[in-house]
Amino acid sequence: QVQLVESGGGLVQAGGSLRLSCVASGFTLDPFAIGWFRQSRGTGREGVSCISNSNGTTWYPDSVKGRFTISRVNAKNTVYLQMDSLKPEDTAVYYCATVLLGEGNCIGVHWGQGTQVTVSS
Repeated sequence: QVQLVESGGGLVQAGGSLRLSCVASGFTLDPFAIGWFRQSRGTGREGVSCISNSNGTTWYPDSVKGRFTISRVNAKNTVYLQMDSLKPEDTAVYYCATVLLGEGNCIGVHWGQGTQVTVSS
């Protein structure tokens, strides 16, 4: 079964950190660019980070730049999202996905089921 499985979400106080993991099963991540997205209640899904499959080029929106770091370990078939200096407005369900890289953004193609991140003030 081909799937992406996110983990590492939870409840954290403002200013704290979490590291999310996205593990692929049933396929290898090597050929794919991967992205992290989030969706909070009443809003659309927004991209928070993407990483290319080749040279590790990364992309972040201004809202998380300098606080979030995406990385990948192909040998572990895993992509990580390190989130530091978390704010209450980062509260959302976080999804990983294989993506198509666009001009200054990335578009999700195949999605995981999501992991909840809640940041308390």
